[in-house]
Amino acid sequence: MKLQDLDIIVTAPPAPGWGGRYWILVKVTTDTGITGWGECYASSVGPEAMKHVIRDVFERHMAGENPENIELMFRRAYSSGFTQRPDLTVMGAFSGLEIACWDILGKDRGRPVHALIGGRMNDRIRAYTYLYPLPQHNLNDFWTSAEQAGECAAEMVRQGYTAVKFDPAGPYTIRGGHMPAMTDISLSVAFCKAIREAVGDKADLLFGTHGQFNTAGAIRLGQALEPYSPLWFEEPTPPDMIEDMARVARNVRIPVATGERMTTKAEFGAVLRAGAAEILQPALGRAGGIWEMKKVAAMAEVFNAQMAPHLYAGPVEWTANIHLAASIPNILLLESIETQFHDQLIKGSIRVEGGFVTPPDAPGLGIEVDEELARAHPYTGDGLHLQMQEAPCDYVNGNAFQGGAPAREG
Repeated sequence: MKLQDLDIIVTAPPAPGWGGRYWILVKVTTDTGITGWGECYASSVGPEAMKHVIRDVFERHMAGENPENIELMFRRAYSSGFTQRPDLTVMGAFSGLEIACWDILGKDRGRPVHALIGGRMNDRIRAYTYLYPLPQHNLNDFWTSAEQAGECAAEMVRQGYTAVKFDPAGPYTIRGGHMPAMTDISLSVAFCKAIREAVGDKADLLFGTHGQFNTAGAIRLGQALEPYSPLWFEEPTPPDMIEDMARVARNVRIPVATGERMTTKAEFGAVLRAGAAEILQPALGRAGGIWEMKKVAAMAEVFNAQMAPHLYAGPVEWTANIHLAASIPNILLLESIETQFHDQLIKGSIRVEGGFVTPPDAPGLGIEVDEELARAHPYTGDGLHLQMQEAPCDYVNGNAFQGGAPAREG
């Protein structure tokens, strides 16, 4: 069995657009006619350019190869161009293709992917969700309303979730880490207070940031949030300065989580060695794929750290996250996004039920991709999957940043 054909579909989730501006799906077919699906979580170049990267990685390192040879193909891509170091774009391309290889192998053997990477460790996987506006909420006002966040958190707990994530802490800017405005700290405290009052001890609070603070600013913010006992303080400083994040971890009594922008065991290993985080959040469509993150999970065990796979993408990457989570002992949480489009794109083959996900038993990834639906929603914009703000933090009027891909009206 050899890898033979590649097709790439860039699909855009309809409004409000949870999961980013577009998702890059790859469809890989073998010479024996088996098709595997993957998803490339790559956003540093536009989707048209990324198509060329994905095709180059496939044709240069994978076409004609047996899909079993995951390690060999990874080493080819990782070493490409005399590098042998993490490359976000190349690994983003390889990761989606690697996921498709596992889908192929599972289908060929009639077994789910998790059965091929160590077997089922977990029959149910605890899921969490971001707090997204409820139907009665205003799409613009929600992100700075502690009261509405509390209402949403209570509804998520009613649905069965035992952990909710939110990010009211101000803009992510191209300028790197900044000192938070006092209004950002006050708003963050208000969110934690309102959500804690709404859920009591029925749910963990997951405080999200996206690397927007300098070290001292992250420590100030984190210490202000300590009374509400969040389960994690996510990516408090930019991901390229690991020792700075370790300083935050040493000075804040909230576990630090990081990893959505990292790739390969090289970067995650540096985090673990520095003591920069207790919780690792790989996005499997970017971080090197399923096998590479299985290695990272094993490394994390040695450091008594846990895994919480990240998701701000489509359901194919989510499914890869589920198979990894099913096979490891140190899974903490699994990020999930519940929208009609996410569900329809995999024809409802996997769902969150009562705040937990049951790993599929069907061969491969265990999903059926609605290819016609994916093609019916092509991305026609000119933005990247996520984008940062150019303007600096506003210390006068306050900040109302809605994230890297703001919600769209339907």
